[in-house]
Amino acid sequence: MRQGRDFIARHGETVFNAARRLQGDAPHTPLTRAGFAQADAIGQALRAMLGARPALTLWASPTGRALQTLAVIAEHLELDWHAARTDVRLAEIGMGSWGGRYYEAVVAEVGPVIDPATGLLRPAPDGEDYPAIARRLGGWLADSDAPGDRLIVMHGISSRVLRGVMTGAASDPAVGVPVSPGLPQGSIALIAAGTETIAHRGTGHAPA
Repeated sequence: MRQGRDFIARHGETVFNAARRLQGDAPHTPLTRAGFAQADAIGQALRAMLGARPALTLWASPTGRALQTLAVIAEHLELDWHAARTDVRLAEIGMGSWGGRYYEAVVAEVGPVIDPATGLLRPAPDGEDYPAIARRLGGWLADSDAPGDRLIVMHGISSRVLRGVMTGAASDPAVGVPVSPGLPQGSIALIAAGTETIAHRGTGHAPA
């Protein structure tokens, strides 16, 4: 059991989300005005919980949208954005040749790409599957294990897998790994001693 609390935040809405395009591991899809507002709300919520300059290690996916979200949060917390650590293993599910395409176009070719019951994305034939996501996130957890609280800014699908692994959730039979329920963009899940609570529910809507 890790000694410390993990605040796992989902980045704000991006231009891809607003346009209904499959984002996946695209390196830089900028936040919309709604996305910046969601990041602002995360910062306000964390400031109310933790106060100014909390003892908090900052982590983020190296994607532009995660780093933009973190910049706004760090300003609220009076923490140095430049001290954040990034790791590619915190990135979103790799969507292969579906990445960047409009949902509507892909659905017209292959059928539904989002499971209506779980909100999980269907892996692309040449993309990343869920066991691969769990392996890379498990590697990150092992390598980053240190006492103390931390903030992790990442993505919709990959954060669901990370949260599932960290809380010991049951393996989803459809994807073969633990997966926690989806949260809107701009949300924060708090995990302490293996138990999750929702610290802030965002206003976003995109499934991934």
